[in-house]
Amino acid sequence: MTPLFARLTVAGVGLVGGSLAGAVRSARLAGEVVGFGRSAANLRVARERGLVDRATQDPAEAVADADAIVLAVPVGTCPALAERFRAHARAGTILTDVGSVKAGLVRALEARWSGVGPVVGAHPIAGSESTGAGAARAELFQGRRCILTPIPGTDPTALARVRALWEGVGARVEEMPPAVHDELLARASHLPHVVACALAAAVDGTQVDGRVVLDYAGSGFRDTTRIAGSPAELWRDIALANAPALVAALREFRAALDRLEGAIASDDAPALEAALTLAQAVRRRLGRTE
Repeated sequence: MTPLFARLTVAGVGLVGGSLAGAVRSARLAGEVVGFGRSAANLRVARERGLVDRATQDPAEAVADADAIVLAVPVGTCPALAERFRAHARAGTILTDVGSVKAGLVRALEARWSGVGPVVGAHPIAGSESTGAGAARAELFQGRRCILTPIPGTDPTALARVRALWEGVGARVEEMPPAVHDELLARASHLPHVVACALAAAVDGTQVDGRVVLDYAGSGFRDTTRIAGSPAELWRDIALANAPALVAALREFRAALDRLEGAIASDDAPALEAALTLAQAVRRRLGRTE
């Protein structure tokens, strides 16, 4: 079977990039998988775990003769990294990414990759708070959504190849405009992260009668704040890149929180029970799709 790509470069072999690299190798979707990154130690782990065939910190070596490059780094660093790769990539090289924000990023990558090759925005909805090549696992994308965000003028052949890449590692692929993606993910992904961070910060250092609140945190607090353990650099970039949609989502959340507070403060048991029952039903529906 002929590989989908003769050479695939994955820039950033952390949880998502490393998992993709390992899945591509396992499925033999590329003749060679090259890993690129800043950390020699992380690249060594990626190589030792067999996630990549080769690993390098040299941008020229990383993208030489690559058919496609996957940017698996924080969204704020993607445009500058594309600029670094530009001088060393061969004509026709596909540039794609795994970023959680799409509209501004796709525009920036199109501008920096113009004259080199096609750009295809992609976002696999999979991950955890774990980081680094040591956390990567080839099955991460099995049965998970991956959203492609083509724009008018996106090369159809490149789009089909990127779709085949994600389907090849087990993802369920769908397409939508970048702006629609950003509005959806602001509420389904970015808002929950900000809320988890706010909850963690709200009790940090808080004491009651000399007792530290965090010492009494149970599974509910731990479950609710789990994603706050994700890399701050990554989520800083996501929040700022999707600020308008995220701010709107935060206002919607604040209104819902105000309604709960009002019901509690006014001892309105029926209103409070209705809100809690609705939340329970939503969670049950979500559980059926996990």
